[in-house]
Amino acid sequence: MDHRRADPRGELVRPYAVTRGRTEPRQYIALEAVLSASATALAESRFAGHDKHRIATVCEGRAQSLAEIAAYTRMPLGVTRVLVADMVAEGLLTLHTAAPAVGYEERMNLLGRVLSGLREL
Repeated sequence: MDHRRADPRGELVRPYAVTRGRTEPRQYIALEAVLSASATALAESRFAGHDKHRIATVCEGRAQSLAEIAAYTRMPLGVTRVLVADMVAEGLLTLHTAAPAVGYEERMNLLGRVLSGLREL
C-alpha cells in the first residue's frame, strides 16, 4: 500500500517551462485576434509539441480568438500568446485581422456606427 501523499498542486507545470523561458511573443497578437488551423497544419502540429497540437486542435474547423484558445486549453493567457505567435510564425495557424490598422478617429467612428446599429436591433 502506497502511503505517499499526493502533491496538492497536481501536475503543475510552470508557464516558463512551456514557453522555454520566453515571456514576450514574437509578434503582438491582440486578445480578440481570430486564428484558424487547416487540416494540414493540424497534422504538422503533432510534431511541434503537445501544447501546440492542443491549440491547433481547438482552431481546426472553427476560427477562435486568442482569448477563446486560452480558455479552451486552460493555459494562462501569456503562455497562450507566446505559443500562438510561434505557431503563426511557423505557419501552423493563420491570423485573421479583424480590421485594418486605422487611426483613433476612424476607430471611434466605426465604434459609433456599431453602437448605433446595436441600438436599432
